[in-house]
Amino acid sequence: SGIWLGVEWDDPQRGKHDGTYEGTQYFKCRHPRGGSFIRPNKANFGVDFLTAVKNRYGLNDEQDAQHGTENTLVFGKKTVEFVGMDSIAEQQRQVQLNQLVDISLCECAVSHAGQKEEISRTCANIRHINLSKNLISSWETVAAIASEVRNLETLNVSGNKMKFPSTLTSVSSVFSNLRVLALNQTAITWTEVLLCAPGWPRLEELYLTSNNIMVLERPDNVLQTLKLLDLSDNQLLDGNQLHLIAHLPRLEQLILRNSGIASIDFPDAGFGCKTKMFPSLKHLVINDNKISQWSSINELDKLPSLRSLQCHNNPFMDTEKNPETLRQLIIAKISQLEVLNKSEIPPAERKGAELDYRKIFGNDWLAAGGNWNPEKNNPSEEFLAAHPRYPLLCLKYGAPEEGELRPQQPSTLKNQLLTLTIKCPEKPEQKAVRTKLPESMTIQRVKGLLYRLLKIPGSELKLSYESSKLEGKEVELDNDLKPLQFYSIENGDCVLVRW
Repeated sequence: SGIWLGVEWDDPQRGKHDGTYEGTQYFKCRHPRGGSFIRPNKANFGVDFLTAVKNRYGLNDEQDAQHGTENTLVFGKKTVEFVGMDSIAEQQRQVQLNQLVDISLCECAVSHAGQKEEISRTCANIRHINLSKNLISSWETVAAIASEVRNLETLNVSGNKMKFPSTLTSVSSVFSNLRVLALNQTAITWTEVLLCAPGWPRLEELYLTSNNIMVLERPDNVLQTLKLLDLSDNQLLDGNQLHLIAHLPRLEQLILRNSGIASIDFPDAGFGCKTKMFPSLKHLVINDNKISQWSSINELDKLPSLRSLQCHNNPFMDTEKNPETLRQLIIAKISQLEVLNKSEIPPAERKGAELDYRKIFGNDWLAAGGNWNPEKNNPSEEFLAAHPRYPLLCLKYGAPEEGELRPQQPSTLKNQLLTLTIKCPEKPEQKAVRTKLPESMTIQRVKGLLYRLLKIPGSELKLSYESSKLEGKEVELDNDLKPLQFYSIENGDCVLVRW
């Protein structure tokens, strides 16, 4: 009985239903249990912008009333009133509010702009506004507030579930000076971003995290001044979505933390060449994604301006247990990198990483057709795809010496083959396999062999071995770049495979 309001909670855990009560649907929710009914007196419909400013920085009417008695003074038995004190106090407050440049109204229940020209008359010098986590329900309200702030440079309206224009509207000068815009958790789509973007002619930083953006479109004639774009916590359909934003001419920082990306590819450039995509990109953040292949890291070397990379928590990093070796591999693969995971790369570290890389994969280079004689040097396409920088490193430092690589002699090759049993102790349905492997074969290449056998990616495989001499003892094969002989594996030993 009585009047009820239907609400949908930002946190669906607080809800009870989807807007349906006793078989009647009163309203619809995006989440099946995100809705509730509440009494009108429990709801807060918010305040206008200027009221929130006065509550935060000035004096509201209630405070004015309390201060009214302070305008009198008692001399003996006589009370003397100071005429004009109220107007002086009001002038002082107006001066104080007019001096505000940076205003934060986070969680102040702002829902509308208020009376026209009040904001411009009271707070004429605002340049930076934080309106995050308020009750703003439409982009029109944001524009109404901004229209009275002539020099607005920074605007944060994150955490307001808003309706945005669905068609291209006439471009106004409301956001003509805007440099930084945060629209995190506003439910905006990329299409809506592009519809609003003509009104942001000078925008340099755009934050769009946690908006469930899955599909991008090419920003033709908009966002051309953008230097930073944050698309974190949006599950993009695939890495090819990045090609659609790859021609933003001034983009220097791209933040893609937890965006579902499994691979990166720049197909317009071959081995050792630079891509025309992301021409100005200096800083890239790809933490917490699904990148499992080193080939994506090879692709980053094609970016002409890349200087800084953050790539924590990606599956490809699990292929190397030693964090120092992992860091060396990334440094050697991306030639112009200066900062990796927030740590600077001094010249001596780069040189050491590149020399080690050249040595580690020297035998693979020879096996793939590499040769000290330039006329005979013809490594395979497969090797170049896995190690596109290797020829350049050989030009830079010279090909690795024979002594460094200890090439196998045909006469002793038979003696260097190990007869091993490979079995999966936790998968009894997989039959044990007996095979012969060179003792110089790296753990990474063993995993590649097992991938063809088991169809399980190498990044998911964990290898160990049991020695025929030490019964019951298991040794973990934890470094993908080390050869089998490094672990003292002998004929008759058993390699254990788990995933």
